[in-house]
Amino acid sequence: MASRALRTSGLALLHGAALAGLGLAGAVLLLVHLVFFVPGFGLGLIFLVPLPILAGRYLTNLVRRLAGAGGAPIGSPYRPRPEPPRPEESGRYPHDNRLYRRPWVPAFLRWLDWVLGDPASYRDLGWMIATPVVGTLLGGLPVALLAAGAWYALGNAGRHWWALPAGLAVAAAGLAVAPCLLATHRRWTHWWLGSEQRQPGRLRIWYARQLLLLLRLAALLGLSLAALPMAAASVLGLVLAYGLGVVVVLPPMMQNQRCLPELRRKLAARWSGVEVATPYRPRPGVPQPRPDGRYQVGNNLYRTARWAAYHERLRSLVRDPGNWRDLGFLLLDPVAGGLALAAPLAAVGYGIFGLALPRLWMAVGLVPDEGGDWYASVAGSDAAAIPVGLALVALGLLAGPAVLRSNGRWVALLLAPTAGARLALRVQRLTETRADATESQAAELRRIERDLHDGAQARLVAMGINLGNIEYLMDRDPQAARALLAEARQASAKALDELRDLVRGIHPPVLAERGLGDAVRALALDIPVRTKVTVALPGRLEQPIESAAYFAVSELLTNAVKHARADRITVHLGYVDGRLRIVVVDDGRGGADETRGSGLRGIARRLGTFDGVVDLSSPPGGPTTVTLEVPCALSSPRTSIS
Repeated sequence: MASRALRTSGLALLHGAALAGLGLAGAVLLLVHLVFFVPGFGLGLIFLVPLPILAGRYLTNLVRRLAGAGGAPIGSPYRPRPEPPRPEESGRYPHDNRLYRRPWVPAFLRWLDWVLGDPASYRDLGWMIATPVVGTLLGGLPVALLAAGAWYALGNAGRHWWALPAGLAVAAAGLAVAPCLLATHRRWTHWWLGSEQRQPGRLRIWYARQLLLLLRLAALLGLSLAALPMAAASVLGLVLAYGLGVVVVLPPMMQNQRCLPELRRKLAARWSGVEVATPYRPRPGVPQPRPDGRYQVGNNLYRTARWAAYHERLRSLVRDPGNWRDLGFLLLDPVAGGLALAAPLAAVGYGIFGLALPRLWMAVGLVPDEGGDWYASVAGSDAAAIPVGLALVALGLLAGPAVLRSNGRWVALLLAPTAGARLALRVQRLTETRADATESQAAELRRIERDLHDGAQARLVAMGINLGNIEYLMDRDPQAARALLAEARQASAKALDELRDLVRGIHPPVLAERGLGDAVRALALDIPVRTKVTVALPGRLEQPIESAAYFAVSELLTNAVKHARADRITVHLGYVDGRLRIVVVDDGRGGADETRGSGLRGIARRLGTFDGVVDLSSPPGGPTTVTLEVPCALSSPRTSIS
């Protein structure tokens, strides 16, 4: 027993020493993160940020394997790597409502979302911050006790008689506490790096929110500074185009300068809650040829469609006010927006650095020169430095949300579409939805015609033939006539059922009689999955909107049963702020993607006729949440069977 306990303590000692070494490696890796984060967030080079995060996963996975050896294994918490983008029928690759000619651009954007959007990445970062203290202490304390005991016993055995037993006692204490501290280290590693989800406390939630706020401000500040070289390149392009006549540089310059303003519009909506629509006019097509075969663009005639399209594109870019507003934003944002974003960051940084600087000097045993303690001189004294630093940090954190919201309004002020651009975008939207509605209507008519031709019409023709045969056989063979009459009766019943199904597919009677709520309830009764439907509609909707919403919900329920393999579905229908809002949630396997199927795209086209939108949230493993919103008005009080 004694030898087994000694062996267990020795292995725990070595195990803890290895974990302590990995804790020190985590501190080194944290410094590497900071080296990459400074240019990544400070200069807008976002592609640098995921590199140390991915490199850090090798270390954390090694810690998981080492801490899980001999105990409960620690699973990997990372999300699965995204699949490579797939092209659409047009050969382009979609990502975030944009199409790309090459697959590497959406693949890179998916890679960024995969790394930066994984909560496990930030848990790894928190572990790197804490492990140099906690992990190294839990793993290295037994080794430190053993080494200190041996050093004391060997170094003082000749001078004091108690040195040997005291040193051996300290070394034995190190061996004794090694298994206990190793178990504590394992539980701590499970808590930090485990795959199971845990509910964060209020303090952690507040800390995470403040850290996220500062990171967002730093990222926006980096993007503001990144506007400087882009603005310089744009000005250089204008000089070359209008000053030296090198017009060929103008289209790519105006096209490429849109990337940063477009990113700022998206971040204003996500981080500041300010929706900023894309202001650019639709891309012009190739002009139609004249009777003489030439192409006219303005007052110019071209023999080939290529040069006509190029000139039309150039005229469109030059006359688009969105491009010139982008240029003004690139010139003004580094000054106006950058100073506003830097103010709370400077307050927080000044407060923290000022509080830490005197303590660092004391830790290393240095005393600043007279007047060198700049922070204490500003605060008045060393004692006043603490409340002044805390006040600066609090002021920066309190001003951060207001600065973030004001930055969103600043982006909307300069980058929102003008009245003319809104009108052009509205015309484009109406043209697209009208074409989709016409195509959907034509497809629906073809389906009805096909169902009538292959179903009810064929049965009616067969009934007519049978009735003629019955008339012929009535006197000659009454028995055969009765058999044909029974067959004709069955055919008429089947034709009637098919006609009822066809009418129900066009416009269900329950939808016309009871409204959308009861129609969805009846729809939920026909699917083999537990479905809960809640309705909060204070009135009836217009008939076309009710029909579009009904068939959209029908398609979503079919997808949840057929593809998601859900066991439970909830449907909520409500009316908020002049918009019909439908939320369908299922507990299926998730991973739904609107770009890899026609169902969700068909729903978006169907609702797009009424300016409706579809929002999909379907992480791998579920749940899948689909939100449908359609602006509409209520026309009559609701009638319901409940």
